[in-house]
Amino acid sequence: MPRPTYPARALVISAMAFALANIAYGPVNADEPKSSAKADIKKLVQAGFERWRDGTGGPYELLADDARWTITGSSPVSKTYESKERFMSEVIRPFNARMRKPLKPTIRNIYSEGDTVIVLFDAESECHDGLAYRNTYAWFMQFKDGRAVNVTAFFDTRVFDEMWKRVAPKGPRLPVTWKYSKTRRCLGRGILRPGFVLPK
Repeated sequence: MPRPTYPARALVISAMAFALANIAYGPVNADEPKSSAKADIKKLVQAGFERWRDGTGGPYELLADDARWTITGSSPVSKTYESKERFMSEVIRPFNARMRKPLKPTIRNIYSEGDTVIVLFDAESECHDGLAYRNTYAWFMQFKDGRAVNVTAFFDTRVFDEMWKRVAPKGPRLPVTWKYSKTRRCLGRGILRPGFVLPK
């Protein structure tokens, strides 16, 4: 197994320090879920990652509509997104539009404490320019009523920034229609006009 790079080790250390600080100094919740409830949200996250890996779904399905997603660091996308839709439209969809293949996660470990699940994982894909994208992530996911309501994400922003600036997102192609040209009236000759659907 390859030895983790320095940025990956730094990410893991920062993430674990964040977790320990929250566990040690965070407020005590008198209504803390029972161990079975902790296991349930851990299983929810595990199942979401398995669907993501298999291409049949993903962990973003677990987000509440008003979930807050915070990306740490100083990347172009580092800030707090105040809803699921804002996060998906400003980060996830533009990210996917830069990838030739879907991002695939490999979980290193999943931890749970109270209403929070911590996922440490690697992910890789291939960009539209043919270069590989590989990064290590740590997500701190706080749950309420079976939905993630607050997420803090750590990753190697240097790797992310380089890809984000280098690769332009590719959107869906415009549909076209076959319309006869006014200057070429021969049957079978025409021009393609964007914005319409080919007649059946």
